[in-house]
Amino acid sequence: MNIAQMPVSTSLLRNVAIIAHVDHGKTTLVDQLLYQSGQFREEDLTKLAGGQHGLILDSDDLERERGITIFSKNCAVRYQSEEGEQYRINLIDTPGHADFGGEVERVLGMASGTLLLVDAYEGPMPQTRFVLQKSLQYGLKPIVVVNKVDRPDARPDEVVSEVFDLLVDLEAPDEMLDFVTIYASAKQGWASLNLEDPRDNFKPLFETILQHVPPPEAGLADDPLRMQVTTLDYSDYVGRIAVGRVRQGTVSRRQSILVIDRQGVATKRQITQVLAFDGLDRKEVEQVEAGDLCALVGLEPIEIGDTVTDPSCPEPLPAVAIDEPTLHMTFRVNNGPFSGREGKYLTSRQISERLQKELRSNVALQVGPGPTQEQFRVSGRGMMHLGILIENMRREGFELCVGKPQVIYREVDGQKCEPIEQLVVDCPESCESSVMALLGDRRAQVIKISRRTGGGGFVHMEFTIPARSLMGLRSRMLNATKGEAIMHHTLLNYEPVRGDVPQRGAGVLIAHETGRVTAYSLDALYDRGEFFIRPGDQIYEGQVVGEHCRDGDLKVNIVKGKKLTNMRASGKDDNSQVRPVRDMSLEACLEYIEEDELVEITPGAIRMRKMLLSEADRRRASRRSNQ
Repeated sequence: MNIAQMPVSTSLLRNVAIIAHVDHGKTTLVDQLLYQSGQFREEDLTKLAGGQHGLILDSDDLERERGITIFSKNCAVRYQSEEGEQYRINLIDTPGHADFGGEVERVLGMASGTLLLVDAYEGPMPQTRFVLQKSLQYGLKPIVVVNKVDRPDARPDEVVSEVFDLLVDLEAPDEMLDFVTIYASAKQGWASLNLEDPRDNFKPLFETILQHVPPPEAGLADDPLRMQVTTLDYSDYVGRIAVGRVRQGTVSRRQSILVIDRQGVATKRQITQVLAFDGLDRKEVEQVEAGDLCALVGLEPIEIGDTVTDPSCPEPLPAVAIDEPTLHMTFRVNNGPFSGREGKYLTSRQISERLQKELRSNVALQVGPGPTQEQFRVSGRGMMHLGILIENMRREGFELCVGKPQVIYREVDGQKCEPIEQLVVDCPESCESSVMALLGDRRAQVIKISRRTGGGGFVHMEFTIPARSLMGLRSRMLNATKGEAIMHHTLLNYEPVRGDVPQRGAGVLIAHETGRVTAYSLDALYDRGEFFIRPGDQIYEGQVVGEHCRDGDLKVNIVKGKKLTNMRASGKDDNSQVRPVRDMSLEACLEYIEEDELVEITPGAIRMRKMLLSEADRRRASRRSNQ
């Protein structure tokens, strides 16, 4: 009999959140837990993974393309213990990138324990600190999983000591310091309590979860229903689906309840369906008891953070604490010459509706009015957080322009403060001085420098650095270290403003005319700088087409064709040589632009342009600013 027909008792239930830094193997670990649970056929999971082995829960196109987890997800696996008991483990998969910390914060309340995944070479990283601190606030004791111990440069014992030091630094209670350690290779599909133990499967990890993750509190099923919505899903057939953990009581099909929003307004609703998690699917059940995760249908309209409660107990649950955004940028209508050629949604009303829709599920996002009716101030956790939103809008058919990202300042005790990030850089020892010089100019302060044993001559450096200094840093860091540096960062705190930081060192090349780029004109101008466009691209006046080799902007004519003649002479038929161009991703463009520039985003192109396209308009604006 399946889960949908026979709910699991509270004592046989485990709710586990998996938290980790990006690229430490969390998604691969979840894949192995699903494969080795024994309730799926391998061809079924391969089908769900889009015909490939792995990345089962990373179903979003951007997640697969970038190899990162963006959205929190949950599933359930069944596991039969050594005593023959049939357990159900609810797995809560969380993002590993700091910019999506809002996804982590809102779902940790559903868990009773955590798997803290740490790379056997890299050890605890910035996001490890962030998610571990959040889990400690919920009182969740971690099971430390040291992954990738099969790496030739692995240093598992040192990594365990670093996790212990991190817990001490975070002022964790004494009982948290006595954590269980599992050594694993998610890629090879094995886990063990000791490195000398047999390496066959994930059974030691399953058994450790059963022993050390507490079951939900018993005896709460008789209390009045209370549940908080932590995730929203959508179906074309039933509308919004509210997902959360039943805190107390029992939720049943066709039950009359109250929905209390974040403003305290209570509305009567009736639940039409109760869905329990069964593997990667949801199956309809009659009821779900306290401690279990479920999805409710029929409560629309409903938002994340709303409380579902029994009418006899109209008390909302405490709101989920979400950290404030640290970065904002201005979204505006695309008013460029090519506006409307590719996109379906162009107006300020359509952009506003899309942003309001995003607010329903993206709890770390904030949207406010801009300087004009056609502009919107959008605030988020970081460049990737906002960049993913823009990329999704672009793929949906939106056209818009975006201004330069700005950090959000705060006033603390009457003093202007800025966000400070913890920056971790791993690079070859030969590049150490280059990294120190680059970061020294950007107001960074050194916390720790260490040499990694078995790391092939790599040095590990930790800094505190203003968030505004990170804009444009990645490309310069890769240039300074010849592409060998690995850089991660996460928000640390707010401190008094540290002073000015270097801006873009060179000017830009600005298109003088509208037309199609020719190889002849690019070849003639190759000594003036580096270009972002290729022959055949359509460009317009005022578009940023390259980086000048000197200070100051330069207008260039790159649509000029070669003059044809009926005279032939020796040396006159030299072919044009097209030099390599610099490919600029969306995040790279956002980091590159200055105050007087915009990034134009359409379904077919990403362009940089001047805010004022005409040279005459830019001169008049410059004269007014100098007066």
